[in-house]
Amino acid sequence: MSGARIATVMLKELRQISRDPATLGMLLAVPLFLLLMFGFAISLDTKHISLAVLDYDRTESSRSFIAGFLHSEYFDLKRTLSRETEIDRLLDEGEILVALVVPRGFGRDAANGRRVEVQAIADGSNGTTAAAAIGYVQAVAADWSLRAYVRSLERAGVAGMRTTIDFRPRVLFNPELRSANFLVPGLIVLILMMSAVLSTTLSIVREKERGTMEQIRVSPVRPLELIVGKTVPYLFIGIVAAATILATSRLLFGVEVKGSWLDLAVVTLIFLFGCLGFGVMLSTISDSQQVAFLLSSLLTLLPVFVLSGFVFPFRNMPLIIQGVSYLLPGRYYLAALRAIMLKGVGFWAFKEQVLALVIFAVVTSAVSVIRLGRQGT
Repeated sequence: MSGARIATVMLKELRQISRDPATLGMLLAVPLFLLLMFGFAISLDTKHISLAVLDYDRTESSRSFIAGFLHSEYFDLKRTLSRETEIDRLLDEGEILVALVVPRGFGRDAANGRRVEVQAIADGSNGTTAAAAIGYVQAVAADWSLRAYVRSLERAGVAGMRTTIDFRPRVLFNPELRSANFLVPGLIVLILMMSAVLSTTLSIVREKERGTMEQIRVSPVRPLELIVGKTVPYLFIGIVAAATILATSRLLFGVEVKGSWLDLAVVTLIFLFGCLGFGVMLSTISDSQQVAFLLSSLLTLLPVFVLSGFVFPFRNMPLIIQGVSYLLPGRYYLAALRAIMLKGVGFWAFKEQVLALVIFAVVTSAVSVIRLGRQGT
């Protein structure tokens, strides 16, 4: 492999990029745009649920019970109702997500220790939000019920009785349970893979469309030298894009890298090599930029979003889909990213993911060299 020939291909590619500033701007600006769009638009936090209350009892106890929902960031009181018939209309119009109905005799029954049935009606058109809302309602109701029970014991003269469970949860790695900490590593995987695969695929297919690929094939440049010369410039662009994404994530979303920057750089370089090789491989089966764009988008956007663990946990997927996910580099890079950025662990904690990324990079590069070699004969 000749360094001079690789340098010649690199110089040619750099000149091509410099003559097309729109493409360069796209490779640097689009990742930032995607990060801002996804980062601000996507949130897994279910907060500020619109709530309507129908209080038939209207006693101090019922008002205390309702206040438990309003003294948190999970519920926002939108309407105070007087008739139960209003609930269906508000749910149909989407004005509220949950309606709470407090029955008559609530305060009396609660004071006497009798069972009280409180109705919560939720909009189930969004199953995830409805399940979270019902869970919050149950938690608030259970907390109020426990405090009411303790007060009733105190009024009865039973002193010193308290619950024996001192529940103090401790959440590691993401104590505030912020969606940004969970989503940003996945966005980095999505953006880097899309930009790396798309840029190299379009670069080589562009040579085919312009007829210059035939000139390259009859030149002394070998397939491996062509791949290295074509991908190295985009490797540097990918590194700049990754640095920009990390800096923006820190400034706008407060997502810090808790682990080693060296580990992060090494894993990112391996991942980019694999993605660039994958892009070259796709270019060998594409004869037009339209086909290349469709293939690149189809094989990066959906798999990373759905099958990498970015949004949907693997345990909820069918076994055959879980098996397919093992073929995707995004699965391993995302696991390594979360280990470095959120947990701050060392290299040995994600060595298996690094090995899988190395295998992916080697396989895609080898297939690309073989296919380019066959097309050149």
